[in-house]
Amino acid sequence: MKQIQIDLTPEEYASQAAVRRAVAKALGVGESALEPFRITRRSIDCRRRPLFHCTVVIGQNTQNTPIVPITPNPSAPRIIIVGAGPAGLFAALRALQLGMKPIIIERGKPVEERKKDIVSLVRTKEVNPDSNWCFGEGGAGTYSDGKLYTRSTKRGDVSQVLRLFVEHGADPDIMVDVHAHIGTDRLPAIISNMRKTITESGGEYFFNTRVIDLIVKEGRLKGVVTLGNNFIEGDAVILATGHSARDIYELFARRGWLLEAKPFALGVRVEHPQELINEIQYHGKGYSPLLPPATYSLVTQVYSSNQAIKQSSNQHGVFSFCMCPGGVIVPAATAGGQQVVNGMSNAARNSGFANSGIAVTVNLSEELKMKNEELASPLALLNFQKSVEQRAFEAAGGCIDAPSQRLVDFLRRKSSSHLNKSNYMGHCVSAPLHEILPPFVVDCLIQGFKDFDRKMRGFITEEASLLAVESRTSSPVRIPRDKVTLQHPQLAGLYPCGEGAGYAGGIVSSALDGIRCIEAINQVV
Repeated sequence: MKQIQIDLTPEEYASQAAVRRAVAKALGVGESALEPFRITRRSIDCRRRPLFHCTVVIGQNTQNTPIVPITPNPSAPRIIIVGAGPAGLFAALRALQLGMKPIIIERGKPVEERKKDIVSLVRTKEVNPDSNWCFGEGGAGTYSDGKLYTRSTKRGDVSQVLRLFVEHGADPDIMVDVHAHIGTDRLPAIISNMRKTITESGGEYFFNTRVIDLIVKEGRLKGVVTLGNNFIEGDAVILATGHSARDIYELFARRGWLLEAKPFALGVRVEHPQELINEIQYHGKGYSPLLPPATYSLVTQVYSSNQAIKQSSNQHGVFSFCMCPGGVIVPAATAGGQQVVNGMSNAARNSGFANSGIAVTVNLSEELKMKNEELASPLALLNFQKSVEQRAFEAAGGCIDAPSQRLVDFLRRKSSSHLNKSNYMGHCVSAPLHEILPPFVVDCLIQGFKDFDRKMRGFITEEASLLAVESRTSSPVRIPRDKVTLQHPQLAGLYPCGEGAGYAGGIVSSALDGIRCIEAINQVV
């Protein structure tokens, strides 16, 4: 087979005849001599006029063989998987392919019931600590757009993950789009289909079941203890609890098991009218209606200005995170006394608003102004994260209303006398985010926004709003594991996995890590 690259205008891309003409021209043949072809990769190049940049494969269209699980026999190894997010689900699917029996333990509810708790959270402002935007079947990614792109291509076969999504109901276009997404409205049905595959193939689920301890005998993990002192035994345990399962980190700290603080990111959600982002990215108002809602990806390096000398210790990355075109902003706290925001969008991405996390990297440094003994704790950055979420909660009046400020007022360090319209799922209250956020975060955000406006003229506008606090970009704690066996150094049989263990940063990378852990287990059980 032959592979070529072609660029197409939106109008050409929408016409099958125009695509055929472009492929024939690139190959230097007549259309009548053109062999079968297919577009295997596409992205939008907006550097000048918007074009679809496509990878085309010419030759017979090979069909992928479905990835069929194998029903384990009664004596198959029992693999306990704590957490039904992408790491846990893909670990379970791979376990079945290898003839092992996965036992999934999820503190939250099945995805169909979980949705009711999310609706109740928005209506009553009361957070169910086991069923919310982060906890429950499907994990946090189920309600954050379903973005399926990753830079972690060396961790495994990304196409295997995408194929499993397609086999369970996702649009086949995710196999082609460079920045693929499924959509919050479509993900629940896909997650439900995965559960059906797992249970029909011999896997087992325990919902509404919170793990509170681990069973350790002679230095080896034998199973888990759930709330109510129920014991579930297995041949290995994959710990895939997600970035917000703080009780698991506290269990490790209490038991004296190895943990380490891990840099994370902290910031705000910025919200613009989607039309404004379209005009910036597509170079004016005359862009083609065939183009999708525009996205952006921004990053810069800045120095916190509370130190006169620029040193690596006070250098921070500022970057956009989980950009949601045509999306909404949601309350993502996982317990009372917290205010956290996140973004999501449905498959159509048609809300009229664009939002993105804008976050600052946070390391163990003098800027946190911690005592030496606090810095030595593996929970140091977790406690710092908690303190900022608590301040945001208090600024909102002791609820999950969103502290908000116009971007131009934040840059001037002044409170907003009025707020822009927002697509937050709840109420916004005017609050001085420049006083709520740590000073070094404020310094870095201000520098970052100014640099972003140089890269995207018009990014700083009277119409832009900031909502706080974006604090769950990743885990502030890492559960260490051996680089070869993937087991915890002290607990043989325990496989820390995914975002919660500090080894992934999104749906695809988490899924790949789940697959890696199962394949490591397969080498020893």
